[in-house]
Amino acid sequence: MTARHASQLEALLVDNSFDADVYPNEPMSRHTMYRIGGPARFYVQVGSLGALKRLVETCKQTDTEWTAVGRGSNLLVADEGYRGVVITLGRDFRICRYDEDVHRFCVGAGVPLSSVVQDAFHRSLAGLEFAVGTPGTVGGALRMNAGSREEWIGSRVVSVTTMSAEQGLVRRSGEAIEWGYRTSSFSADEIIVECELSVEPADPFFIRGKMEASHARRKKTQPLTYPSCGSVFRNPDGHSAAQLIEGAGLKGHQIGGAQVSEVHANFIVNTGGATAYEVKELIDLVQRKVYEAYGIELQPEVRFLGFA
Repeated sequence: MTARHASQLEALLVDNSFDADVYPNEPMSRHTMYRIGGPARFYVQVGSLGALKRLVETCKQTDTEWTAVGRGSNLLVADEGYRGVVITLGRDFRICRYDEDVHRFCVGAGVPLSSVVQDAFHRSLAGLEFAVGTPGTVGGALRMNAGSREEWIGSRVVSVTTMSAEQGLVRRSGEAIEWGYRTSSFSADEIIVECELSVEPADPFFIRGKMEASHARRKKTQPLTYPSCGSVFRNPDGHSAAQLIEGAGLKGHQIGGAQVSEVHANFIVNTGGATAYEVKELIDLVQRKVYEAYGIELQPEVRFLGFA
């Protein structure tokens, strides 16, 4: 940013009427599940739609790079940090309401998905059991269409409201969005702000059974002892990324504090003091070795922030 641009952005960030909490040079290691990452130039938690709109428009006017994050569950931030603005959704985006007449949750994008799952369970509502234990926010889950090939959150979406500097607020039906395996058709400059999720009444014992089975499966198959970003790679069509990585002889392979998990080979864990560079180097190694062994290019699920 030039000095002129910096002053325009900073003028907004120190404006008493700007409904946000602003943290200059905030270590991103505090905001990622990996517990890794250098400082963001500004980390801004916006409290309202108006504040979000002002911030995104100012970033656009000043050519300032920005990104929106949730709980950092699938995020790897460079050791050098990020020179732009990290936006996270606060107060007004953390509201969850249930409409009994149509059996729908209206959920702010900043709400943890796990809390919606629990709310549905307590109301004996089915449809979200597959997401039990998912660590991210609703917004993040929608963007990556969290779930498996059999069950995914996109199939439960009635509508999504997004905001961008170009189009402002846009509300689309779930059917108007392209949902793929761990992908969606939201553009990079769209921030998901709210959605409606459909559920249906069901036997609470049936719901509990599905949730307990899903939770037990996660506990048995996933490395929960160390920080990680969850699955690092998407499963290629007809293949398991974990099996390919293990077949390439990389299970347990370690670079510094970063390790291909010995529990699940599609997890790279921070065994203590890992740097973003070490995790990235291990990701690159896994991609290279799997391609050499099988001719398959693994596609990362993890988002990279601040890397050249």
